[in-house]
Amino acid sequence: MAEEVELKLALAEADQARFLRHPLLKLAVERRTENLDNIYYDTAELSLRHRGIALRLRRKGRDWLQTIKLAGRSAAGLSSRPEWETPYSGRFDFSLIDQSGVREWLQRPRLLAGIVPICETRFRRISWRFGAGPGAVLVTLDRGWIIANGRREAISEIELELDGAPVHAIFDLAIQFGQRVALTPSVVSKAERGYRLHAGTAPTPIKAEELALSATMLPFEAFHRIALSCLEHLQQNHSGALSSEDPEYIHQMRVATRRLRAALRLFAPILPESLANPLEAPLSALMQQLGCARDLDVLLSEIVDPVLAALPKEPRLPALSSEITNRRYMARAETLAMLAAPEYGRMLLTALESLHAPPPTEQGRIDLLEFAADRLRRLRKKLKQQSLAARIEDPASLHVMRIGVKRLRYALEFFSPLADQRALQRALKQLATMQDALGQLNDLTNAGSLLMNCAGDDPGLREAVTLIGGWHGRRYAKLLKKIARAQPRITRLRLPELAPAAESYS
Repeated sequence: MAEEVELKLALAEADQARFLRHPLLKLAVERRTENLDNIYYDTAELSLRHRGIALRLRRKGRDWLQTIKLAGRSAAGLSSRPEWETPYSGRFDFSLIDQSGVREWLQRPRLLAGIVPICETRFRRISWRFGAGPGAVLVTLDRGWIIANGRREAISEIELELDGAPVHAIFDLAIQFGQRVALTPSVVSKAERGYRLHAGTAPTPIKAEELALSATMLPFEAFHRIALSCLEHLQQNHSGALSSEDPEYIHQMRVATRRLRAALRLFAPILPESLANPLEAPLSALMQQLGCARDLDVLLSEIVDPVLAALPKEPRLPALSSEITNRRYMARAETLAMLAAPEYGRMLLTALESLHAPPPTEQGRIDLLEFAADRLRRLRKKLKQQSLAARIEDPASLHVMRIGVKRLRYALEFFSPLADQRALQRALKQLATMQDALGQLNDLTNAGSLLMNCAGDDPGLREAVTLIGGWHGRRYAKLLKKIARAQPRITRLRLPELAPAAESYS
């Protein structure tokens, strides 16, 4: 069995020629080109996929090669997984798989009889081999098509694979390539894309997945897993944000960025400066740009559109809506330009490289449960102070409380596998209810200045702003009452107990 360690990067088709002119390619010790045809197999019920197994035949010249890959470990584009390759002689042969459970499951006659082609990939591969101290890094450019059920999608991606070299060698090369072209970690494999084509599944925005932590981890290990999950969440929505008009993709990217910044803040006492500092400025810039686009999405869909629907004959509203729409398109264009720029890809690669560096040695054997309990207590204490200081008539104090609610909620979600689940869900429900109410209030509060900015000096547009404010007045008052009722419960919020019993998530 071999273990494949590779970094997969998306490359825009328009940037392929620019990549091929990269001066770094001249330093490769070897270069070759080949055409590759691959067929992926499964049962009609997709039994192999559900078990985390990929079965592929690859034609190289006149010969066919059988490959079995297991799910392994994958995070934000960097994957490490077991694989077995054997010549294919007309029938599937799983006898050389040295994991007996996998081998015996695949050799069942009923399963073998049901294996059928699912999808194909046909692409031209250019490979370069770079020396990297002990070993080498293989760099490939794949260009072609994924085909399934009469549908097809383009392939345009870079892969960097370790061949005896240390992991940092992958990032050294990737960041150098990313100086000239936009390269972003790709979290969806060719096989996964083929399965989606086979099923005719349309892409949809992706929410954050449940984390897997164990009480036996060190705090840095827990942060490592949380941060990789945030980067994965970010990149799962990147392609959709660039290609779809659905604003939820940008919203989910904003949530992922918020979660990553929250994790950096939560684990700050045990993180080396070399990890956090390089990410602070680019994450802030990304958060600001995503927030600008999201604020205008909310302004139009949740503030202006309901008034338009309620007052369809009001002539002053459509002109204001049109102005907001134009600004929304401009903000979206600026956001997409940032997401398609080389700087965005380099930020992600820098983050991945930092997360795959050796863990700090000075933290010793810090107990994760003690660390988590301490950080949660501090956040709860701060939130209690913010809640007691908040005044209904003071939007700034409510905004401070909203940030405190959000930070405690993210921390509880991060540490959720370690917590008593019943108490955890009770606390999260209270925080989510308060965060939702404070968030809606914040949107309404910010809407005033945003709307006036859009209206400018136009008297008619300013009248429309006044009309919108009046229409939402009753909702604003209800939110204030809801927040006032929930404030005492937030000050008395009880944290769930943390216990080693939750290690089933490891």
